Amino acid sequence: MTTLTPTATRSAALTSGRLARWAPWALLAASLLVSFTVFGLTAVGGDLADFNIAGATIVGVLLYMVLITVISSIAESRRNAVDRLMTALVATAFTIALLPLVSLLWTVVANGIQRFDVEFFTFSMRNIVGDGGGIVHAIWGTVLVTLTATVISVPIGLMTSIYLVEYGRGRIAKGITFLVDVMTGIPSIVAGLFIYSVFALFIRPGISMGFMGALALAVLMVPVVVRGSEELLRIVPNELREAAYALGVPKWLTILKVVLPTSIAGITTSVMLAISRVIGETAPLLLTAGFTMSLNTNLANGQMMTLPVFAYNQYMNQGTNADASVARAWAAALTLILIVMVLNLVARLIAKWFAPKTAGR
Repeated sequence: MTTLTPTATRSAALTSGRLARWAPWALLAASLLVSFTVFGLTAVGGDLADFNIAGATIVGVLLYMVLITVISSIAESRRNAVDRLMTALVATAFTIALLPLVSLLWTVVANGIQRFDVEFFTFSMRNIVGDGGGIVHAIWGTVLVTLTATVISVPIGLMTSIYLVEYGRGRIAKGITFLVDVMTGIPSIVAGLFIYSVFALFIRPGISMGFMGALALAVLMVPVVVRGSEELLRIVPNELREAAYALGVPKWLTILKVVLPTSIAGITTSVMLAISRVIGETAPLLLTAGFTMSLNTNLANGQMMTLPVFAYNQYMNQGTNADASVARAWAAALTLILIVMVLNLVARLIAKWFAPKTAGR
């Protein structure tokens, strides 16, 4: 038996009809280097600030696509060349889609981090007209309004999804599904107008309080919870239901003890995503919960400030110190992003903890 040396192995890898793993990355680096060099030489005579980074990157990526396609078609095969070209196109599209998100996060962090101090998270805006102040009243309002909306919407959405999956048949189920799909796409301002109209008719015009904001958010959350929970309940194997029925377990108890525990991780994730969906809504809360500069923890009495409304109000009504107001708006936006991030992380942890254990784990 002949034993190949490491040098012979590397040579065989280059001539075996397959590019080495480092080859695409080396081609990409070389393409970007050539592109940036050409663009840099053209900008030498002028101002360095005129250097077109985006143009150099685009030209470098296009050059890489051409090189990887040609080299792969020569060293490998036409099929592999097309595969590498499609891989490059998909990776480029993913990077382009990711750039706005990265830019947004960078902008919010860069502008909002300057007001992340103890005062910002322990004081309200009561009697503040210039520097200083904080968002403790907005944080409390966001937590109370969102928590109330969750308590209202989750039981309604979950029981609706159980009906559609386990009991619903015929025109009634189709009608509910159609209405849920329509509600999923309604603008958020419509939910706010609906709740405001109902309270204006039955109580008095011009009323605003935190509970109205919670109801508006609940209207937006219900269809999200229904659609997410419905899909998760449908993927529960029918064999589990049939096994329970064979043991004489009634249907309601089968749903409670078998179906829901099996899908509880996914349902929890969908609930968390629904919360993340509505926690940043501004328009319906402006109409229903209003805004105030003082701390108010009573959902049924008086206006209540929330984080998105606080950011909007600080930017639109800058007062005597525009820079301080804009800084507070950016800091509130960063706080809201962090809260949504924490909620998504909690959803992933809950999904991992409550996921059905399998023999392979």
